[in-house]
Amino acid sequence: MLIGGTALLLGGGGLAAYATTALAGNNTPDTMSGHQQHTASAITISCPDVGERLRTVPRSAQLSVSKGLSSLDKQVHDAYHKMMGGSGADVLNPLKAQRQKTIKMMVTAIAKNTKRPSYLLKMSGCTTKPVDEGAGAGGGDSTKSVQDGWYQGQNQTQGADQNQDQNQQDQNQQGQDQQGQDQQGQDQQGQQGQAGGPSPDDFVDINNVQPNADAPPFAAPQGGNASTGTFTTECGRNEDGHFNSDNVIVTPGVSNGAHHTHDYVGNKATDAFSDDNKLAASDTTCDNGDQSTHYWPVLRKLDGNAEQKPGAAQDANVGTTLTPATVTLTFRGSQVGQVEAMPRFMKIITGDAKAFTNGTKNANASWSCTGFEDRQLKDKYPLCPEGSQVVRTFAFQNCWNGQDIDSGNHRDHVTFSDQNGACPQGFKAIPQLVQRITYDVPQGQSFAVDSFPEQLHKPVTDHGDFINVMPDQLMSKAVDCINGGRNCT
Repeated sequence: MLIGGTALLLGGGGLAAYATTALAGNNTPDTMSGHQQHTASAITISCPDVGERLRTVPRSAQLSVSKGLSSLDKQVHDAYHKMMGGSGADVLNPLKAQRQKTIKMMVTAIAKNTKRPSYLLKMSGCTTKPVDEGAGAGGGDSTKSVQDGWYQGQNQTQGADQNQDQNQQDQNQQGQDQQGQDQQGQDQQGQQGQAGGPSPDDFVDINNVQPNADAPPFAAPQGGNASTGTFTTECGRNEDGHFNSDNVIVTPGVSNGAHHTHDYVGNKATDAFSDDNKLAASDTTCDNGDQSTHYWPVLRKLDGNAEQKPGAAQDANVGTTLTPATVTLTFRGSQVGQVEAMPRFMKIITGDAKAFTNGTKNANASWSCTGFEDRQLKDKYPLCPEGSQVVRTFAFQNCWNGQDIDSGNHRDHVTFSDQNGACPQGFKAIPQLVQRITYDVPQGQSFAVDSFPEQLHKPVTDHGDFINVMPDQLMSKAVDCINGGRNCT
């Protein structure tokens, strides 16, 4: 018997996977786990990430661009459903035509008040590729985390756009022979209802990982010139149940812009339609009056539960939402000197929700276990020993261009210091936010992060988001504590 299973990615840069699994009478049991071994071949639809290539987006074009990015996601979603119906060979050409129309609309809106970004018009074509190629393309090999540890791969060069055609290959790859691969049977705890991932290969025993997190920017600043103080804000664990599948930074004004559920602490008003005035007028879950917004994808127990949080769409994310055991939000200093206050309403994204298809250039996931946090993983989920909690850590960009609170691709206005703590030319050190979230999870391959469906719940896609809405007086206090070497709350 042949069972066709598909897992397609949503996204301006997306992926659609088509897997055919042979379940004949000659299945061989895995003698170690008792699972059946299935032979599968899979291809994906990989599209250029238009949002990543945006630079200047005038205020007058922001809503049009936001709606355009959301439409690009939906177009890949629709292609996924067609592939589910067995129309794989007919997907790419219609998808390209849809993307051409949407991208042209975005370009036209932007060009009304700034230079026309014609290079975006070359990004409509999508191609197929084997799923097992991983996330290496686009800036580093995502398979190296066990050996090389935490990955800080943000590009510090704010270079000019390269008007290159990223995906103008004909769709003749659709008919290529797919290499079969043996896959372990799905773990009964960890794989129920998860045809779109994760896979057993996405997990690693933390005991088998070598210590690797002893240098900046992951390690805390230290030394004679460092600003060694900290400022910690307590904002709870989302006990109020603030969830939605919006992304007010990337797709403001569009509901379900994230296509996965976000967990929020801090500002209580945050959704797709929150502007600066609404955020500034909102109540907060933080106990020091900090109105900042902190959010990240929820972590789910893979138990097949089809629960849907109020305000959030499901989009193939299945399982019981796990409430964090702890959430710690800490600002810290610079390795080479003092930090300056970050401006109110600054927006920062760290990590890449589409790193599985985009590559690891902007990836900044960091997974570990309590008691083992000198060992950090960027593209594997940790299997923690009994009594140890799973830890997600987001160490945000710590250098600012001194001018902008946001940028067209939501990345260019901030970057990381180098391994010695120095910011690139034209950037200045700001307090580095570190979001640390811990979870009690069942033993085994039992959990996964919410993702765009096409990203297959890969751990490399983990990401954190932050909008600074600290009152100026509170930010000044934080900076004084950090530069003065004090630990404050």
